[in-house]
Amino acid sequence: MPASQHTHRKSDIEISQAARKRPIVEVARDKLGIAPESLEPYGHYKAKVALDYVRSLQSRPNGKLILVSAMTPTAAGEGKTTTTIGVADALNRLGKRAMLCLREPSLGPAFGMKGGGAGGGYAQVVPMEDINLHFTGDFHAITAAHNLLAALIDNHIYWGNQLGIDSRRVVWRHVMDMNDRTLREIVCSLGGVGNGYPRETGFDITVASEVMAIFCLARDLADLKERLGNIVVGYTRERSPVHARDLNAHGAMAALLKEALAPNLVQTLEGTPAFVHGGPFANIAHGCNSVLATTTALKLCDYVVTEAGFGADLGGEKFLDIKCRKTGLAPDCVVLVATIRALKLHGGMKKDDLKSENLTAVEAGLPNLRRHIENVRKFGLVPVVAINRFSADTPDEIEIVRNACARFGVAAPVADHWAKGGKGALELGQAIVRTIDAGKSRFELLYPDDMPLEEKIRTIAREIYRAKDISVEKGVHDQLAAFEAMGYGNLPVCIAKTQYSFATNPDLRGTPTDHIVPIREVRLAAGAEFVVAICGDIMTMPGLPKTPAASAIDVGPDGKITGLF
Repeated sequence: MPASQHTHRKSDIEISQAARKRPIVEVARDKLGIAPESLEPYGHYKAKVALDYVRSLQSRPNGKLILVSAMTPTAAGEGKTTTTIGVADALNRLGKRAMLCLREPSLGPAFGMKGGGAGGGYAQVVPMEDINLHFTGDFHAITAAHNLLAALIDNHIYWGNQLGIDSRRVVWRHVMDMNDRTLREIVCSLGGVGNGYPRETGFDITVASEVMAIFCLARDLADLKERLGNIVVGYTRERSPVHARDLNAHGAMAALLKEALAPNLVQTLEGTPAFVHGGPFANIAHGCNSVLATTTALKLCDYVVTEAGFGADLGGEKFLDIKCRKTGLAPDCVVLVATIRALKLHGGMKKDDLKSENLTAVEAGLPNLRRHIENVRKFGLVPVVAINRFSADTPDEIEIVRNACARFGVAAPVADHWAKGGKGALELGQAIVRTIDAGKSRFELLYPDDMPLEEKIRTIAREIYRAKDISVEKGVHDQLAAFEAMGYGNLPVCIAKTQYSFATNPDLRGTPTDHIVPIREVRLAAGAEFVVAICGDIMTMPGLPKTPAASAIDVGPDGKITGLF
């Protein structure tokens, strides 16, 4: 908890509910120059920006793009979203024209592990309850579009199966936006002839859906529809792919997503404009907000701050190798969030002891941060380390990190935005501006398009995770070869693995080396235009913890929600 936190501090939701929010039409007009007629308000404090207006911005030059990621996550928390918000607020305090782009939180972790995902303390986006719950309905639209396709597949098979779909080779699963381990593997269509042909299938969480990935990578409505049509839903007995367009599903799916595709505009506690749009997980998907939100923001402001979820080895790598590859975007600066607490955990300290000063543990944890710095540099980018300050951090512990970062050749300002908002991140904002003005970033991809799929996976494992190699069983090897034979060999790869370690064992903290990354399964996301490699025990449908965050969430007779983070 940050330095100025008191024993009886306000919760994040209490801070959010006490905030004086400006009407969103005023924020749009005064901060971004968007007229009210170009907004589609959802109440007083959130709105969608009309797609016609988005299209009208294309001739404008782009602002500078700042990517926020982090060292390897720990149970102590690193504060990437909070830092992203703090940086945007700080840049505005420094007289810069800045806004931020975030993902929408999923209901799964909101009611499961996290209890919310809109920042924290005095670095939040508001209205916090709306953003964390149903917001503008985007996730519901994505869920509906995905499951419509699932229904159309089974319906086609039931009514004669003209396309010859092999029911054993249907690869399109169902989704829902909630953690539920009981739905990972199911048998559907039981109950006799009237209910169709029984087959095995399962559920993924909505944020792992290919529709979510397509939604976040689509450039416009036409691109969205084309990508939806390219989805491979299954195969015939001759192993020929069947696409969503073969079922004439893509038009109806696009109709469900048409309104959702427009970026959502909200504000921070300090009135900084924020696009919160799309939300794929970074451990099982590509972990970035929508391309439409990012590219629109770059036309509206001089500085755009965005976040790539979890560590830089997962969300950061995917932002660069997938999102930037597909859009031509390139960050002008990368911010790596680090905390003394996380460094101590990576240095071997127990979570219960984190409030005690331990210089040895901080030193022992520094190699994890250094590896992330080295990884960012492999993309030709210049990182800045943000030391996200907590109350138990001591001056000597902070000095160790700053001195180490100086030896690594990177700036490492201390930021206290949780407790002080943008004012607490001014030094960080100044360091970012200096880094961008120096103009030393020369972005380059980690691997070329024409590298074989298996070698792309191996390259990420060796270069980013420092693995000795990957293990690929014959079935996975053959599946990758089949994807290449179908013409998908030029696609990038999206690694699904634990976020808690460079290895696939979440208990291996620090900087494991020479480990083997087992590739359990590969999935083709033809519409999103990447291949998913599922590593180790990672699940695409999470389960709830022993004590879910839902058990503390309630609503009073006055309609006020409590316990949401």
